Amino acid sequence: MPVLLVRENSRGRGWPAYVGAVGLGAAALALASLWTSGAWATGIGAAVTTFSGLVAERLRPRRGAAGDGDTVPAGAAALLRTAAGRIPALRQVDRPESAGAHSADGHPADGHPADGHPGDGHPADGGRTPGAPPAYIRRDVEPRLREALGRAGFVLLVGESTAGKSRLAYETARALFPRHAFVRPLGRAALPQALRVAGTRRRAVLWLDDLEEFLGAGGLTTAMLAALSGPAPGRRVVLATMRTQEYRRFEAREESRLTGSDRDAWRTQRDVLRQAEVVRLARHWSAGERRRAAAHMQDPRIFAALRAGERFGVAEVLAAGPELLASWHNAWTPGAHPRGAAVVAAAVDCRRAGLRSPVGRDRLRELHRPYLVERGGGDLRPEPFDEAMTWACATVHATSGLLIGNRTQGYNAFDYLLDAPGLAPVPEHLWQGLVGRVTPAEAYDMGLLAHQEGRPRRAAEALARARLGGVPGADFLLAITIGDAGRPRRAAADLAGITRRRQDRLGPGHPDTLAARHQLAFFTGEAGNPHAAAGRFAALAADAATVLGAGHPDTLAARHELAYFTGESGAPAEAARQLARLLADRLRVQGPDDPQVLATRRSLIWYRAGEPAGTEERLAELQADAERCLGPDDPHTLAVRSSRAAVAARAGRTAEAVTAWESLVADRTRVMGPDHPHTIYARLEWARALASSARTEEARSLLTRTLGDARTLLEPGHRHLRLARELLAGLPPAGRHPV
Repeated sequence: MPVLLVRENSRGRGWPAYVGAVGLGAAALALASLWTSGAWATGIGAAVTTFSGLVAERLRPRRGAAGDGDTVPAGAAALLRTAAGRIPALRQVDRPESAGAHSADGHPADGHPADGHPGDGHPADGGRTPGAPPAYIRRDVEPRLREALGRAGFVLLVGESTAGKSRLAYETARALFPRHAFVRPLGRAALPQALRVAGTRRRAVLWLDDLEEFLGAGGLTTAMLAALSGPAPGRRVVLATMRTQEYRRFEAREESRLTGSDRDAWRTQRDVLRQAEVVRLARHWSAGERRRAAAHMQDPRIFAALRAGERFGVAEVLAAGPELLASWHNAWTPGAHPRGAAVVAAAVDCRRAGLRSPVGRDRLRELHRPYLVERGGGDLRPEPFDEAMTWACATVHATSGLLIGNRTQGYNAFDYLLDAPGLAPVPEHLWQGLVGRVTPAEAYDMGLLAHQEGRPRRAAEALARARLGGVPGADFLLAITIGDAGRPRRAAADLAGITRRRQDRLGPGHPDTLAARHQLAFFTGEAGNPHAAAGRFAALAADAATVLGAGHPDTLAARHELAYFTGESGAPAEAARQLARLLADRLRVQGPDDPQVLATRRSLIWYRAGEPAGTEERLAELQADAERCLGPDDPHTLAVRSSRAAVAARAGRTAEAVTAWESLVADRTRVMGPDHPHTIYARLEWARALASSARTEEARSLLTRTLGDARTLLEPGHRHLRLARELLAGLPPAGRHPV
């Protein structure tokens, strides 16, 4: 899950920090690869040859001479094409696999592959064509999808992995737009060509299965969507699918952390999603959907899916998702397939680290080793690497494998595994094994994701590589992550240059210039000059209100920062007055459950004078609301816990404070990592509470370790370093206990 960054100062306050074409014969397998839900993914198994023969007769990518916009120049990225090199009409796309849906015969999918074969104890197949996809079962949401496609130029179907998104979108679009050109880019590099081709057609469907693959550096923008808009509804349509977990990265809670900081990054992608009419598809099938599926019980795959009961969605079982997940978990057993399980773990974490391109076989050979060692190494009696790869790529019931790909194009983990519950954070060894070897654009994607997940040091490492590679916007986001990682003076210096360049190029009132000014003001204050920060935010709030409007999130964010730095400048009562007005405005504009409203409530509780009992009661209510709205591990929730621990310490309940800080250190280490400045701060407050409880030597040991770690992580003069030294100096000499 993406998280919100929350900054803290030494008194426990936390605030949002915004922070190809191939021939036939021997190349049949490679040809089949171009029919999957990515440019790299291929089906594995003997059935691929049959499917390749089918598509070779009807539809296949082709490169030739440039001409009418349909023929692909040599070396161009692939679009889906007919055997003659033309963009097909939707009525010609007679296999859902061509749109990215899972095949019954070993191709990666999104919802309707095989789950059983005739002769294995299931009912007879009723004469179905071998290799044919299961019958399409009308989904309850289909009428809404049809309505959306009839009126909107951009429709996004969101649902969990294996919910059946691609199959639903394919069947609905084919029924509505049989004569439309079906423009499907087979990777981000092909997007410009796809947009150009779709823009030249009177009727076209631009098909973006797994939309996240087409976002980021060099990806889809709102300007591209505007240029593609057709003369009338339904003439040119962008139809996309996206996993729920990916879509959640762009929810309001993410905006609350990144407001003002990411016009060149996260917001570009978020703004694209805001152009779409979103239709959501549930993973679990309704009673009506199951009744409609029961009419096709002669298909053993549907029979088996319905027999699995209601724990899983029918499409989920058809995709063999639960069985593949169980197979991965069971493979760690000694003598089973532990090396294969380690290979899958490495591939899963490559995706979770933000790498969207496939991973080569040699890279997997290297990356999997630490996973195997961590689980027992040789004691697991691991199989040879080639055997491990064969097992990982083997299909379950001719559906999909844990890995999808081939030697030529590389491998991706089956996306169902990415959302498995209980996955540990991406380990450092995997990150280090990737970040120095990816392309600049891939590094940008990885850095942005690390930033969203509250891993600023990782983000800075990746974004530095992206900046060196010339990726637009990498310098801005890099400066922010450098500051978030504990180097605010360096961030402020970098942002001063970025702000000047944006003012010269775009003008002082451009939203991108305002975003840079916001970050410059923030890190000016974080570097130790709250008076200057308050002045900058006062000017920014006025300008943002004029340019963006009084209710714009950036305007409200600037007012929040103005109040914060006003309080830090020694005027807590004025800060409380500003925050009270801000809270009223935010409740009206954003609603009570918005993360920024929760942050404003916390700020107001801290600055407003009152009885300690009332303060604690309000913080307890706020924590309950934060856990309900954001979850227990969200950094906003953790920040409220930080305030409660600080209040307990201030009230003299030292034992309670020790327990609270110790628990918070454990949770922040798990959620944000041990080197995050917020984790370091919690360790310092834990040590303070230990010292107040007369546990002097425990406090000294913790402070010494924390100071040593902080020196390597934070820039000289950082407030956490000053606090650590002050706390150490305040302890009695070793061996002497306080009276």
